Formats: sequence, structure tokens, C-alpha cells
Amino acid sequence: MTHSRNKLIFAAIIVIGAVSYLTYAGAQKGWVYTLDVDAYQTQAQYKHQRTRLCGKVSADQLTVHSAALQANFLLCGKEKSIPVSYHGVIPDLFKAGCDVVVEGRENAAGTFESDMIMTKCASKYEPGAKK
Repeated sequence: MTHSRNKLIFAAIIVIGAVSYLTYAGAQKGWVYTLDVDAYQTQAQYKHQRTRLCGKVSADQLTVHSAALQANFLLCGKEKSIPVSYHGVIPDLFKAGCDVVVEGRENAAGTFESDMIMTKCASKYEPGAKK
């Protein structure tokens, strides 16, 4: 009886350890810092990790290739900007002047390579705006 009980206790410890490790590893990958462009450009500690950037799409250098699922643009903060290369489905509200949040990381050339983009059109969500 004690031999079977020891096996069950040992198996339970292994399962609990594996689940704990997978939970921790998943949480580590899921943690992403959200910064505005100005803060990102001034804090080097975020340059080599996955980050979310908030800013406004500049009309300068904006190129959208819907068929190729690609957009290149300049993401602007209050004082600084960063070039962004996005690959994926382009949201309908994406255009020059809109506020966006992009997620990805900066490459060696200084371009922020994004694989996720969220748009926000302030006028659409203001009280009293036509729907």
C-alpha cells in the first residue's frame, strides 16, 4: 500500500511542478511593456524586448500595401518618432493621423517591426458622434 501511495505522491509532485513551470513560462512571454514613443526612445532598457508602443501615424513615409498585408509608417510621439514596419491584416481605421498601438520589437536597423496593430479613432468614440 505504501509503495503505491509513494508513486502517487511522486507523480503529483511532477505534475504540479510541470504545471507551475508552464504557467510561469507563459506569463513571462505574455508580459509586454506599453510605452509611448517618447518614453521608448529615451529608455534603452526596452529596445531588445517585445514592447507595445502608442503614438500617432504620420502622413510622412506612410505606405500601405493591402494586398501584401504590409504597412510602413512613422509612429510619432509628442517629440520623437520611430519608423514602423507592420506585417499583417491592416485595420479599416488605419490612416494618417490616427492613434495606434503597435506591438513588436526594434531590429538592428532601428525600425520597429510590428506584428500587431490596434487603431483608435477618437472622433468615432466621442459622445454625440454619429454612428
